[in-house]
Amino acid sequence: MKRLTMICFVFMSVVLCTGAFAQEGLTKIAKNVYSYVDVKDGSAANSFAANAGIVVGKDGIVVVDTLISAKEAQRFIKDIRKISGKPILFVIDTHYHLDHTFGNAEFAKLGAVIVAHANCRENMIKNGEDTLKNVKEYGLTPEQMEGTVIAYPTLTFTDKMSIDLGDESVDLIYVASSHTTGNILVRIPNKKVLFTGDILFTDFHPYMADGDIPGWVRNIDYIETLDVDRIIPGHGPLSEQKDLSDMKNYLLAFDSKAKELSAHSNDTKAISVEMLKSLPARAQGQWMVPVNIQMKYLKKDITP
Repeated sequence: MKRLTMICFVFMSVVLCTGAFAQEGLTKIAKNVYSYVDVKDGSAANSFAANAGIVVGKDGIVVVDTLISAKEAQRFIKDIRKISGKPILFVIDTHYHLDHTFGNAEFAKLGAVIVAHANCRENMIKNGEDTLKNVKEYGLTPEQMEGTVIAYPTLTFTDKMSIDLGDESVDLIYVASSHTTGNILVRIPNKKVLFTGDILFTDFHPYMADGDIPGWVRNIDYIETLDVDRIIPGHGPLSEQKDLSDMKNYLLAFDSKAKELSAHSNDTKAISVEMLKSLPARAQGQWMVPVNIQMKYLKKDITP
């Protein structure tokens, strides 16, 4: 996320995410598909409760997203090794935000090729190093980020791409600009499983400041046409078709109401209070509402 946006993001995370919840490891989603899901600790050090997962094939492993730091990635690798000792061949970045990509380098050390949409790579090049230099502003300590370096995608695509694991195909799909300009879907068709990255937030208020609302809706409409039984969102629990319609309705309701209110006021707090009265209730991320109002609708910088 943008640097100034993250200042508020992290401040509110520290205030509101006071509980300590141990991540129980990777959950089996389908045969040979595992993921973190429904993470309760939304703190910065715990990757803002981002989901990440793996697909295990005959020839090796594909990783979907890598969490927020070298230490988080190392934890992820330990959890992977509890499931399989096969080589980790590819990392797929669903988009460029730090909670999904800053663990990349730990997987690159193991020989994994990092794959992403071309826009994701461009966004990482533009924003990654600045974000890493300012980790304190994002609620991350030097100790938590120790050893973290940026590793950029080395293999990119613009439309569709497939990875063959010998007995399993992993399809990468770009529909349109959405949560960012480079978000992709990761589909395992034989298992009817879909990783959405942050195109879908389930029971979380989403980060929208980089978002293209019409393109985001197009992505959700596309997902609704797919033959999938299990949907892994970027944040939140294992999801289903209803969660897609809930997300679309949330985005459209937020956009309409935010435009209405911001046309008559520049008071972020007052607007956010009114927004929360009208928005569907979500268990996590309420602090994201003023971030979205300031950055997307009032076009104001956030200061410490």
